[in-house]
Formats: sequence, C-alpha cells, structure tokens
Amino acid sequence: MEYHWQLPDWPEFRYELGELEASLLDFVDRAGLVSGSVQALPESEQNNAIADLMIVEALKTSEIEGAVLSRPDVASSIRNGLGLNYPHQPVRDRASAGAAELMLAVRSDWAADLSGSVLLDWHRVLMQGANNMAIGQWRSHVEPMQVVELTLGEPRVLYEAPPSDLVPAEIKGFVEWFNTSRDQIRHAPIRAGLAHLYFESIHPFEDGNGRVGRAVAEKALFQGAGRPLLMSLSQAIEADKTSYYTALQRAQRSNEVTDWLRYFVDLLLRALDESQARIDFVLKKARFFDRYREALSERQLKVVRRMLDAGPAGFEGGVNASKYQRLTGVSKPTATRDLQELLQQGVLTSIGGGRSTRYEVNL
Repeated sequence: MEYHWQLPDWPEFRYELGELEASLLDFVDRAGLVSGSVQALPESEQNNAIADLMIVEALKTSEIEGAVLSRPDVASSIRNGLGLNYPHQPVRDRASAGAAELMLAVRSDWAADLSGSVLLDWHRVLMQGANNMAIGQWRSHVEPMQVVELTLGEPRVLYEAPPSDLVPAEIKGFVEWFNTSRDQIRHAPIRAGLAHLYFESIHPFEDGNGRVGRAVAEKALFQGAGRPLLMSLSQAIEADKTSYYTALQRAQRSNEVTDWLRYFVDLLLRALDESQARIDFVLKKARFFDRYREALSERQLKVVRRMLDAGPAGFEGGVNASKYQRLTGVSKPTATRDLQELLQQGVLTSIGGGRSTRYEVNL
C-alpha cells in the first residue's frame, strides 16, 4: 500500500476550494463573535477566559494521546505564565508543566517564522521528564515508524511514516512550505489543516507528534487571523477521536485532500462553538460570584469553585453529601446542612431524590 509521501506529487496538495467557501466564511464570522464576546468581558475575566481555554487545550491535547495530566498543575503553569498568579504557584508534575509551557510558547511567539530548531524546542519542552526516548531530537531508529491498531487479532498498520533517514530533509521541506505558504494561502483554516496533515505525515519524533502537530496547526491559525484565537482544537478532536483518526488516515493515501480539509474546517467550527459556550460560562460564573461571594462560608466557596472548575459540562455526577465531605473534611451532618443552605439560597439545584439526591451549581 502506498502512502501519499511515496507518491510522485508529494507534497503538492490539491483541493477544491469552492466546496469549502461557505464553511470558511462561517469560520470568520464565528471567530469574530468569539473575539467580540471576550472583549465584552471585564478585563480580569478576559484573562480568566484566556487561561481557561488554554488549560482545556493543554489537558485535551494530552488526553487524545492517552496521557492524563494534573489539572491543578496545568492550571498553575498556565496562570503563572500569563502573570495571573502572584506569587507563582508551585508546579510538581513535569508532564503537566511541559504541556502548559508548549501552549504558552505557541501563543507568545505566534507571529514568528517556524524553524526546525523551534520544533525541537517545542518537543523538548513538551516531553520534559519523559524516559527512554530521544527528547528534542528527530527520530533516528531504523525500524519503521508505524501507527498501529491493536485488535484481538493481528495488529493492523494504519499508517507508515517516511523512514528516519528522510526526516531531516522532510522537515526542512515542511518548514520552507510553512513559512512561504503564509503569503500564498489566504484562508487560515486551509493552511492550518494542510500544516497539520503535512507534519503528522512526516511524524518526526519518537513520541509527541500529535501534540506538536496540533501546536503547528494553532500557529498557522494565529498567523492567518493576525492574533491568537480563543479556541481549543484538541477539545473538539477529543470529543470524537475516531472521526479524527479516520479522516487523517484517509488523507494519508492521496495528495488530493479536499475531504480532509472539509473535515478540518468543520472541526474548527465546532471548536469555536465550544469556545463561545465556555466564554459565556466565564461571564455567568463572574456574575454568580459577584452575587454570592459574601454570603458563602470558606468551605462552601471551596466546593462551589471546585464544581465550577469542571467548566460548562459541570461537575461529573454533581455533588452529594459524601463528595462534599471528601472535599471539605467535615462530618456528614455538617455536609448535609451546608448543602441544604446552598439549596435554600438558590446557589445549588437538586437532582434526583432520596439517597440518590445530588446537587449542581445554579448558574
């Protein structure tokens, strides 16, 4: 089976732009709405919204690869880097710090050209603390770099990347394409989709290719928009990973990539919708605390903040007396009494009944 890097027209990607025009216009409109919604927030909440979306992106881009990070450490790293924590909060987990630092690097240096050294630096930051692998280096092993599906039967090869000895030349070509395409491809989603596909097809690292490849796509989006966009590409991917991998594998069979770009632009539209919902949530949360901050005890505030940290989707399963006890260390009667007070004040709403009663924040 031939992959597109083995074809004579690699990497001359072809696509029908006419089929994508409506979605591209929709992207511009939705990106503008998200930007306007952020600007309408109070300045402090603008910073919180930016931090919140970056935290989500750092967590989700790792979850796609099966890595579970420490949310508190990711949040501390992001907020430290944005200057929102004073003094800086300690960060113990190096993997979480690395994911956050990559997000910060892409956002702070979005306008600069890409280079091979930048990609190696990103990998070095991302994979800090990882063992038994080459960090900040192109892969060099002689064995084929394969994406394999493990099933109950024989492992099935879904994709095989160029051999390691071709990686330096392929990356040189990719970097040249990335920088020159900035003036040649006027639609940011098209350039971002092509950049992500191109990079993922080279697969230049032993590990971390997906996470660096999504950072590449974000850099292309930011450059095309002329500013960092507020969206989590990885959250949209993680919501339906099967579709993402299926679209990517199909695109790696041919250099006619209209179907891939159609998928990718639709993915960006979903990501913008998620961002809009999250920004609306930040505004509701700010209004909520303005109303109730003085009326709640420290432990009640602690629980409510913990519930709201889960984002628009809410605290998984809501909170009940047992969860309240674990979060605060109080007795069960005190937990029950606190929850009833919060319910009577309108801070929480109840779901279910009897022993299965649980509570959610009433925004």
